[in-house]
Amino acid sequence: MELLSKINFLSVFCCLCLNLGVARDTIISPQSIRDPDYIISNGSAFKLGFFSPVNSTNRYLGIWYNRISVFTVVWVANREKPLKDSSGVLTISEDGNLVVLDGQKEILWSSNVTNCVAISNFHLSDSGNLVLRENTRGKIIWESFQHPSNTFLPKMKLSINLRTNQTVQYTSWKSPSDPSIGSFSVGMAPGSIPEAFIWKDGRPYWRSGPWNGQIFIGEPDWNAEYHNGFNLVDDKEGTVYATFDYANVLPLSKFVLNSQGNLVQTYWDDSKEDWKVVGLAPKDECDVYGTCGAFGSCDSQRKPICSCIRGFEPKIIEEWNRGNWTSGCIRRAALQCQRVNNSGEEGKADGFLKLKMFKVPDFMERSYGAKESCRKQCLENCACVAYAHDAGIGCMSWSGNLIDLRKFSIRGSDIYIRLAYSEFNKERYLKVIIRITLIIGVIAIARTACYLWRWTAKKPARKIKSRKSLLLDYLNDVKLNELTVFSLKEVATATNNFHVSNMLGRGGFGSVYKGKLHDGQEIAVKRLSTSSRQGLEEFLNEVVVISKLQHRNLVRLIGYCTEGEEKVLIYEYMPNKSLDVIVFDPLNQRLLDWKKRFNIIEGIGRGLLYLHRDSRMKIIHRDLKASNILLDEDLNPKIADFGIARIFDGIENQANTKRVIGTYGYMSPEYAMQGLFSVKSDVFSFGVLILEIVSGRKNTSFYNDEQYYLSLVGFAWKLWNDGNSMALIEPAIWDPCFRMEMLRCIHVGLLCVQETARDRPTISTVISMLNSDIMDLPFPKQPAFTERQIASNCEPAQQGQIRISTCNVTLTTIYGR
Repeated sequence: MELLSKINFLSVFCCLCLNLGVARDTIISPQSIRDPDYIISNGSAFKLGFFSPVNSTNRYLGIWYNRISVFTVVWVANREKPLKDSSGVLTISEDGNLVVLDGQKEILWSSNVTNCVAISNFHLSDSGNLVLRENTRGKIIWESFQHPSNTFLPKMKLSINLRTNQTVQYTSWKSPSDPSIGSFSVGMAPGSIPEAFIWKDGRPYWRSGPWNGQIFIGEPDWNAEYHNGFNLVDDKEGTVYATFDYANVLPLSKFVLNSQGNLVQTYWDDSKEDWKVVGLAPKDECDVYGTCGAFGSCDSQRKPICSCIRGFEPKIIEEWNRGNWTSGCIRRAALQCQRVNNSGEEGKADGFLKLKMFKVPDFMERSYGAKESCRKQCLENCACVAYAHDAGIGCMSWSGNLIDLRKFSIRGSDIYIRLAYSEFNKERYLKVIIRITLIIGVIAIARTACYLWRWTAKKPARKIKSRKSLLLDYLNDVKLNELTVFSLKEVATATNNFHVSNMLGRGGFGSVYKGKLHDGQEIAVKRLSTSSRQGLEEFLNEVVVISKLQHRNLVRLIGYCTEGEEKVLIYEYMPNKSLDVIVFDPLNQRLLDWKKRFNIIEGIGRGLLYLHRDSRMKIIHRDLKASNILLDEDLNPKIADFGIARIFDGIENQANTKRVIGTYGYMSPEYAMQGLFSVKSDVFSFGVLILEIVSGRKNTSFYNDEQYYLSLVGFAWKLWNDGNSMALIEPAIWDPCFRMEMLRCIHVGLLCVQETARDRPTISTVISMLNSDIMDLPFPKQPAFTERQIASNCEPAQQGQIRISTCNVTLTTIYGR
């Protein structure tokens, strides 16, 4: 009897131990974790258990943060084999491996280590590392830090063994609701100098530039990260790894490779109870690998962003002019040693062109030496086309195509490009200057003679009005109400003489500056370019149209200035700039939750309703897009830029133009291809805007990523037909409370972008649909430009390019803005 009591006591004690084990940080074989049980690390930083991603019912074993309000997964085990129910078990198998089993005892995931010992345990550390150890010696058999998912945590190692090329890489999720391995991976690349890469389907997508012992010289903006604990270590045994530890600065921080290929650095902001984005790569088009092709330079501050470096010209000029820069550039004049080898012609020695503040290109060769010796080494090697020097690296030289060149606005490296002597020949340029001067002189003399002849042929009393007087007469004739006429001196004072630090942006017909009047009122000053052919027409149109309009969702014109050749418009200042600055920027997207986005959609709709129906005249905007929607301090939208707007009379419903002006991607098909425009053209543009606001993606962003979809509109149509429209919604704004409202917006957006104008609703109907005044919405018809068929005689758009396959789309000449 006494023996039976002891046995019962031991049984109860063992059961208690087993249950307590689920609440601790260590599980000893043969214990296990069954869904929904979990274990928590010793300091309560991380939790290990089973979870379901957003918008999914699948179950996965994962690790996530335990003490923050936002559910954030940092590691997933069974990424490729999810559980379909809550029957999952994590345990230690008979051979000593960690395994995830389903309800039928089938192994869905295993640590897959050979020569394990059966007696082992697994432990969750406060760093987020899941460690499998031997019970006896405590030797680590396996750890999750060596088999990461998409998250790079402090003390983790992003490594490569230069002898074996064995790497530890991070791979993206397919989507926020699908942790399976996506298209992107990040890791260290093999080579003489460590360098980090993001790959898309195995092809380079982003490159950090080489490590010089202190920084990655291709990412000069990362200075704060280097000083705060980011480092690259060589263990002297062939392994190089990147690691970071911001514990003293940012207790909770991480890098995540998201499903769109962005490496996003965030830290936990306790005051806002959310993750704050502090770093992003790639951060712009120029950061995408090889955007401008061989010998092409990318500068995000210029339009177009790609140009050939001096001494080179586009390889395929037609493609280059269409915005397809992937073919790159070729040398104009052969180098001296190439001429000697090919024809025996000696010629004059080559020289070097200095490019300041650049990202060094890929495929470099390293040698040691001072800066002067780098130049000598390059000149002595006929294959050398460029060199650079860094104190931490030594000499860098390139013997093939220069790929992934970009211009920085700060820091960067000096690169010396080898050019033929003729490219530096001053006499050649002097001759060109003389010829141009002679041509200009002849034209000036001819025009002067013609002017004098016309002047003497007419009556002396007849005078020719200057451009300025014609402009002022016209402005007086239209009786502009409540507009202030500013002097150029007043405008210059308000903008600090149009100083570059006051510049807010640059548009198709000039620049916009921030200013402050003498009474303290902040203003936005649009200064039209004197060289623009459309400048005067744009100016007159904008002044006349906006002066007659007053609405809370239209930007307000305060006044104008016409002095000499200057044409200036003065608007109310919008502190939050334009919609595209926020909604398309991964750093700013979180400023707009769903309520704010829906308010913006409604506001744009109300502004259009006023233009189309409620104002004294019917007005077609013709250039409605995200960059022409300004946001005030409360993020209320205001439609701006009426430079190409058209006023209709009372009975006019449609017009035709031979000069199609606008922005591709927002133009309706009948306008882009036939020059026909009406209120339904603005409705089409509004539909594109709705889809962009819901998804957080540009309509043109699909030119590079998807093989079969020409635009966001085409992708939205595909998801609609598949019954999966929720996949279009920007994950950062997802809220199940507003699910129906989000889906309604997508539905309305697709109705607005239907191919035929008569099928699209009017803006008043659109507003009723958005506000649920019309409950039963019609089924949308297929939009225009939805699919791109890749044929043998067509070349698909490459990453970083925006162009159209010539296989199935033909457009009239379009003047882009």
